[in-house]
Amino acid sequence: MNKVMLIGNVGKEPEVRYVDQNQPVARITLATTERGYTLQNGTKVPDRTEWHNIILWRKLAEVVERYVHKGDKLYIEGRIHYTSYDDKQGKRQYYTEIWADNMEMLTPKNQNGLSSTTV
Repeated sequence: MNKVMLIGNVGKEPEVRYVDQNQPVARITLATTERGYTLQNGTKVPDRTEWHNIILWRKLAEVVERYVHKGDKLYIEGRIHYTSYDDKQGKRQYYTEIWADNMEMLTPKNQNGLSSTTV
């Protein structure tokens, strides 16, 4: 089973483009943070933030384009997708993305009356 569930904050304004037959595709970065803690011996372990590349298609991309902004908190459910390409020097580079199947907006939206929305 290939399933990922993330809760985090959008790192920058979403990028939305239109592909085959005017289908929207949105790309966002999502930051998830594992809170730091102190071990019994007094050693402090700091917060650790991971950045995730999220791809959303069709209706999810339309919602992202209209309502999602930098700093918003989202719940993303999807699957891991690996991509590779050759850089300018001919070296193989690997890229990991999360292809979203479900998204829930967790940041309240005061201006348009939306609270949390599931698509």
